[in-house]
Amino acid sequence: MKFMKLGSRPDTFYTAESVRTVSSEVSSDLIIEVKGCKYLLHKFPLLSKCLRLQRICCESPETSQHQIIQLPDFPGGIEAFELCAKFCYGITITLSAYNIVAAQCAAEYLQMTEDVEKGNLIYKLEVFFNSCILQGWRDSIVTLQSTKAFPLWSEDLGITSRCIESIASKVLTHPSKVSLSHSHSRRVRDDISCNGAESQRHKSTTKGWWAEDMAELGIDLYWRAMIAIKSGGKIPSNLIGQALQIYASRWLPNISRQVKANQGATSDSDSESTGEISSKHWLLLESIVSLLPSDKGDVSCSFLLKLLKAANILNASSSSKMELARRVALQLEEARVSDLLIPSLSYSSDTLYDVDIVLTILEEFMLQGQSPPTSPPRSRLGFDRRRRSRSAENIDFEFQESRRSSSASHSSKLKVAKIMDGYLQEIARDINLPLSKFIAIAEKTPDFSRLDHDDLYRAIDIYLKAHPDLNKSERKKLCRILDCKKLSVEACMHTAQNEKLPLRVVVQVLFFEQARAAMAGGKVAELPSNIKALLAAHNIDPSRPPGTLSTTTSIRGDDQWSVSGLKSPKSRTSTLRMKLAEDDFDEYDMNPDGLGRSSKFKAFCALPTGPKKMFSKLLSINRSGSEKN
Repeated sequence: MKFMKLGSRPDTFYTAESVRTVSSEVSSDLIIEVKGCKYLLHKFPLLSKCLRLQRICCESPETSQHQIIQLPDFPGGIEAFELCAKFCYGITITLSAYNIVAAQCAAEYLQMTEDVEKGNLIYKLEVFFNSCILQGWRDSIVTLQSTKAFPLWSEDLGITSRCIESIASKVLTHPSKVSLSHSHSRRVRDDISCNGAESQRHKSTTKGWWAEDMAELGIDLYWRAMIAIKSGGKIPSNLIGQALQIYASRWLPNISRQVKANQGATSDSDSESTGEISSKHWLLLESIVSLLPSDKGDVSCSFLLKLLKAANILNASSSSKMELARRVALQLEEARVSDLLIPSLSYSSDTLYDVDIVLTILEEFMLQGQSPPTSPPRSRLGFDRRRRSRSAENIDFEFQESRRSSSASHSSKLKVAKIMDGYLQEIARDINLPLSKFIAIAEKTPDFSRLDHDDLYRAIDIYLKAHPDLNKSERKKLCRILDCKKLSVEACMHTAQNEKLPLRVVVQVLFFEQARAAMAGGKVAELPSNIKALLAAHNIDPSRPPGTLSTTTSIRGDDQWSVSGLKSPKSRTSTLRMKLAEDDFDEYDMNPDGLGRSSKFKAFCALPTGPKKMFSKLLSINRSGSEKN
């Protein structure tokens, strides 16, 4: 960093009885009070260079040997005044980026202009500022930082704006052409090979060489500097995003810990300091959000979620939260489950995590660039063109729904489904999590994006364990989101032995396992003894194939699934017949991808001939009954 020395005389200022004075053969005749400190000085050297002191002495008559001048609003304090006083006495002073702003403000206050004397302090400071300070990178940063102590003076003198322009111009210039500090210059130039070309290893680091130094600025100056840099149009958006991430990691660390510590404050002084800290962080967060690049991928999804977590803790504006949620939705497939666990600080909710904001993100993800519904082909799955069953109409509806969110790629939806199932497993442990919110998250994810339901089943199992007080209807409502056809063999075995699940789910799993075995031409695995006992208690013989179940087999009404469009049968219908009827008519079990009924149809076709006739007769009876209704 550069510095400038003025004057040649040695320093002869000293303190005697709380008064600062200068050793001289001539007796002092002037007392100047600055910020509670008294200076015993001489009129001649000071008045010859300070126009303001001349006017004050002319306006106030001498009443004693020492004329007294009070300067209560002197900018820069006693250090800046003493610097100017020493310059008047010809004593050596050293100027650098650390004290040039205070010296400029003090010199302007004392009116040390060229009109008073040629080569006065203001002129020398201006030359040093333009020729040295603004030419160096580190000098410009330090000088801009020091303007924070004198915001009004710095603005009026143009110091702040010129420093920002200097910094912005240097950011837009290659670091090899910028005058850096010795240590920073060596670090940056080590990333550049001898022939001047950047090595691939350090290329990204060299391009963003300015970010760490700028992170030292306060948010108000940083915001202005970043606006100037962005307006230049030469810096890639991803580098802007990296710079913002560096700045946030420095000024927004451990926000949750600070808030918890502040919540324990009891005294009024602690509360005031807590409010001041929170307001600073709030302003910092809002400013960072306003500076975020607009393009997808310019900042990482993890960084956006950390900002959203901080926004939740600091109670940021709803517009900032929605903007962050929208940006997260654009790249939700990059998110991690741990980043989605945003703590809830709402007084209206006792949940550990803010599920509503994640639901908003998921909704934004599904709404990305929706296209108008497109009609599918008229013939699907072998249905007659002239006669369309209700299932075919459902397939058309599912096809249209799947086309609505076609802008988000299929692979990204698969990743998001996996992430959401992991998220459900984490929030399921919260004993205060309402069932409705758990189901809302699960249902918002398209069913076709879940290749299997193992992770979803784990989340349901965790929720059942954490909420043992759920009644039977709530457990059935929870298990309705589970597709037993998409469970692996291991998950099916665990499901069959899970006593917390409704009995109907166990029977449904056994049915699809037997259907799967029939399609594969293999044998059905032997059931555990406890499952056999459970089924025997309800008159279900597990040794028989599902197609030959007795029509008199009954399950308690609480464990039966409701069938939409059908009234409760008075006769004791078997669970298998109920399931087949429901798969054809129940509107709640529609699969958005239109693939569910295809697999059920194949499973049905794979059953032996005898059961097929019985099932066909059952389906025809049910359809004719529904048409009459």
